[in-house]
Amino acid sequence: MSKLTIQKNIPLADLTTLRIGGLAKFFCVASNETELLEALDFASEKKIDFFVLGGGSNILFSDKGFSGLVIKMQGALEIKQKDKFIECWAGENLNSIVNFFKNNNFSGMEWAVGIPGTVGGAIRGNAGAYGGQMENNISSVRVFNLENKISADYSCKDCQFAYRTSIFKKNPQLIVLAVKLKFKKSQQEIIKQKMQEIITKRNTAMPKGFSAGSFFQNPIVKNTELILQFEKDTGKKSQEGKIPAGWLIEEIGFRGKKIGGVMVSKKHANFFINDGTGTAEDVVILAGIIKQKLRKEFDVQIKEEIVYVGF
Repeated sequence: MSKLTIQKNIPLADLTTLRIGGLAKFFCVASNETELLEALDFASEKKIDFFVLGGGSNILFSDKGFSGLVIKMQGALEIKQKDKFIECWAGENLNSIVNFFKNNNFSGMEWAVGIPGTVGGAIRGNAGAYGGQMENNISSVRVFNLENKISADYSCKDCQFAYRTSIFKKNPQLIVLAVKLKFKKSQQEIIKQKMQEIITKRNTAMPKGFSAGSFFQNPIVKNTELILQFEKDTGKKSQEGKIPAGWLIEEIGFRGKKIGGVMVSKKHANFFINDGTGTAEDVVILAGIIKQKLRKEFDVQIKEEIVYVGF
């Protein structure tokens, strides 16, 4: 039986890692496919927009909130091994999957340890870190198409994964319902050691405080002098012509810069930190200034990794 309850005027700030946002006019929690499909029916009947919310990272809600239905995906801890795959629903917490892999001596998801968010959100944005990314783990994704109201299985190729994007990010009519993940057998001690190494790197590199995670995508840079300068300064090679957004933001002098209650992190310049008083307007202004300055100084176009909702 479904337990779907529609609530009204729910604050969104507490549901995101950036802790910013107004009220959702309608709100519900979906902890399985039946509840998610019911929620989508509600939005369709009311002729209102909807937004499927995972763990709340990589999201900026408007100060005005969201005038439609926000569907909060919730994990049910129903993760199963079937034959050569791990199956779970899209609302499962990513770290629940990481721990399931570890506890069953399966490798392949260590890279995701410590990433906030849900499996569905990670698929949609093709999340990645420390040499791994979601597309490498996927066998197939079960998808609901809002246009024809039909569920279908998409192969990894069908998902059109690319750097921090997928067919689901480009086409809001496609909703991720569930996933089949690939795995390799390994020894738990080896898996634990790799996870611990990544946690240590994360804790060293990632700033503390309210943030949405990496704010901008790492751009492809055509200026060879800039690439050489980056490689000389950092001792790292540019991958496929990309330069880290954080390094570029530092180069234009924006480390530690602040608008209102939102600051570019002093520890990692691709993170915006909310001091608790920040607004969506502060974030938008700060992002706009950085984008403009990078265009002017380096002729670099930079795109947000985060998603703007309700603007």
